Amino acid sequence: MIVIGGGLAGLSAGVALAESGWRVRLFEQRPFLGGRATSYVLPDGEHVDNCQHVTLGCCTNLEDFYRRIGSAGKIKFFDRLLFQDPQGRTGVMQAGFLPAPFHMTGSFATFAPLTFADKRSIARAMLDILRGKGHTADLDEPDGISMLEWLKCREQTPAAIERFWRVVLVSALDEELDKTDARFGVDVFWKAFLSNRGGYRMGVPSVPLAELYDGCKAEIEKRGGEVNLRAPLRGIHLKDGAIENLEFDGGRCETADAYVFALPHAELAELLPSDSSEAGALRAQIMNIQAAPITGVHFWFDREVMQEPFVTLLETTTQWIFNKTQLYGAENGAAVRKDNKGDKGQYLQLVISASYELLRKSRQEIIDICLKEVRQALPAAREAKLLKATVIKEAAATFSPQPGVDRWRPIQQTRIGRMFLAGDWTKTGWPATMEGAVRSGYLAAEAVTRSAGAAKEFLQADLPPDGFVKLFV
Repeated sequence: MIVIGGGLAGLSAGVALAESGWRVRLFEQRPFLGGRATSYVLPDGEHVDNCQHVTLGCCTNLEDFYRRIGSAGKIKFFDRLLFQDPQGRTGVMQAGFLPAPFHMTGSFATFAPLTFADKRSIARAMLDILRGKGHTADLDEPDGISMLEWLKCREQTPAAIERFWRVVLVSALDEELDKTDARFGVDVFWKAFLSNRGGYRMGVPSVPLAELYDGCKAEIEKRGGEVNLRAPLRGIHLKDGAIENLEFDGGRCETADAYVFALPHAELAELLPSDSSEAGALRAQIMNIQAAPITGVHFWFDREVMQEPFVTLLETTTQWIFNKTQLYGAENGAAVRKDNKGDKGQYLQLVISASYELLRKSRQEIIDICLKEVRQALPAAREAKLLKATVIKEAAATFSPQPGVDRWRPIQQTRIGRMFLAGDWTKTGWPATMEGAVRSGYLAAEAVTRSAGAAKEFLQADLPPDGFVKLFV
């Protein structure tokens, strides 16, 4: 069994198949595992995540994957989500003592950045989601409808859209509301905020992302498999409608009983052979899927400027600020500096999802924009010295969850013999998230075992409804 790609999709497929008795050979073109959800080391030795990735309580398959590879203890979960508007008003999302779906009522009622009219309109839309049990009739449109259109049909106030719906969904789905299929947006609120008290809990890695995957290599190798880094795939050779072999550097060819391709859809399209009708049909299908960008900005200050582990900013370019010094802790190699006065330094990471406007801006322009917003939001940063900054642009960080995109997302078993697909862009029922990537890997592994006549199940059930919700679902 050969797996191409060492991101979350490929790793989850490889680990699941290795545990099921398959000899897995995984090939990754980069010198590290993790794909787009990883970290690397700067020349001065500091670890930097390419973008801050988080999980939620409703991400059951990602939780299962972390457990399988021994990384569950490297995730810190938080029950309190903090929001701040440009006027300095703060709001908190946190479950209270009431059962679902009323567990957020207390914090929502006191959410200062929203007016009573905003909250009333949001409550109406939430009630609509609740009545439909996570699905409303207009989500069945053949071409899909955008989340913005869905919200306007429910007479959401402009502030409710900008300060609530957009804040949550652009971060979760990496796309603007007018380019997002409403089905995904509604699903986020159903699974994370309505059906279960713990669905919204946010888990943040307490180590650099690359360290989460240390157990993957060990899991595969201890079962007779191998992990090959710096091993880019150069060609896919077909014969009689099935994969004959794969070509790597130096003309070296490898064969297997089955092949899982866990690559970004654009990379796979370039590799598919041009002389096969099945490959041509797959290429034409997946090239309808668009990509969306994420930008990460990293700041190192000469002193502590932030005490919260993270905060969400409203109506700014910067969407999230993560206090990496606190999240990592000194024992995990946090970037803690000391100036001449002996004060502690601090490392912050900023995240901007759907960052189309930043793609054409220079590194310095982005730093200037974000530094101004950080100093506006964090008073202690106004007197602090910025020691270092770096910007990481991911132009194709995720697939874009545009209305109707599911028609182009392929299932994991293809019409090409012995060829299987994994990746958050395949048909998983989820958008482009780490949960979606792991789901795709598990689904690919299930398809492989099914085709071999020894079907196994790896996919985990969704977080079950609780509280009052379970009474009518």
